[in-house]
Amino acid sequence: MTDERMKAQMGSKDGFIAALDQSGGSTPGALRLYGIEDSEYSGDAEMFRLMHEFRVRIISAPAFTGEKVIGAILFERTMDGEAKGKPVPAFLWQDRGVVPFLKVDKGLEEEKDGVRLMKPMPGLDSLLARATKLGVFGTKMRSVINRASKGGIAAIAAQQFEIGEEIAEHGLMPILEPEVSIKAPDKKDAEAILLDELTKGLDALPAGRQVMFKLTLPDVPDLYAPLIRDRRVLRVVALSGGYTRDDACRRLAQNHGMIASFSRALTEGLKRSMSEAEFDRALAASIDEIYQASKIKVAA
Repeated sequence: MTDERMKAQMGSKDGFIAALDQSGGSTPGALRLYGIEDSEYSGDAEMFRLMHEFRVRIISAPAFTGEKVIGAILFERTMDGEAKGKPVPAFLWQDRGVVPFLKVDKGLEEEKDGVRLMKPMPGLDSLLARATKLGVFGTKMRSVINRASKGGIAAIAAQQFEIGEEIAEHGLMPILEPEVSIKAPDKKDAEAILLDELTKGLDALPAGRQVMFKLTLPDVPDLYAPLIRDRRVLRVVALSGGYTRDDACRRLAQNHGMIASFSRALTEGLKRSMSEAEFDRALAASIDEIYQASKIKVAA
């Protein structure tokens, strides 16, 4: 069953979603940015242990609370782990007031027709059942658009909505993430096609169903305003997509009603070598900058 308190927070509260969902492929890069080189660990188990320690350091920092961070997206191993003696989802909600989400996709297929669809997700039903028992509110799944291919983007949207319906049937809130690459040569055109396909997907939803979207910051400010206003959309959040934090926040501030769901932009500048006081100050500054850019803005 949907937790109405979590739903209310995600639907209308000022703040942003922290994306703490780096998985196997992106974890080494995230650790290097944190100051841990590949030579300092051996094997996946040690790599994920170090990443878990980094994430626990973030979510237990004084500034990481529901006052500004209204949600957090977790990798499966993080969901199954503990923070301060509690399952991570319970710690986030009960101790920090942060709504927990789970990344459920298993990576991307090879590019075809300008896009990369999601790989099959064997065991999705059992994963969703486990997430529900752990108190997770919703899920996130990512696919990627590399050029303005109408057929490819239509396939991306169809896949996102199809799996989103399976997720919703478990009582979880799906975040659909059809990312438009910031390197796409025709990014503006791709985003226009995507808006059209997402609108078609919304029109086909069962009565009473809601979804969330996680979208690349668009080249045209307020492009996604129709989605933000749609009652079938609980929230539209932005991914940083490789932009620096300052650039991402500047772009976000131009999009009324859109809030952040940043990963690299959130952890930019955080280092393992920092003292706890230094780490907490740097994270607090990052959180405040993203929060200010995410505050609900009403279009003139």
